[in-house]
Amino acid sequence: MSEGMKQDRGALILVLGIVSIVLCQILGPVAWVMGNNDLRDMQAGAMDPKGQGITQAGKICGVIGTIMLVLGILWAIFVFVLGIGSIALSAN
Repeated sequence: MSEGMKQDRGALILVLGIVSIVLCQILGPVAWVMGNNDLRDMQAGAMDPKGQGITQAGKICGVIGTIMLVLGILWAIFVFVLGIGSIALSAN
């Protein structure tokens, strides 16, 4: 690592990305944003590019976790609307 460069956070981003897929999808956007920021800093020369591969992998896992989060929210809305419709139909 050169003098004046920030240390990469690739391992942290990868862990957040994997956890967002396995346990807690809310961490997906966090891993995605952190990965984007770090990759931008690496390309600009402000961050050590040594961890670029695992940073990219963590970002991809974060994207997958975010997609799962959005699909889960849409599913919950669908079930809620279906339940409200069912209640409305049974009330008649």
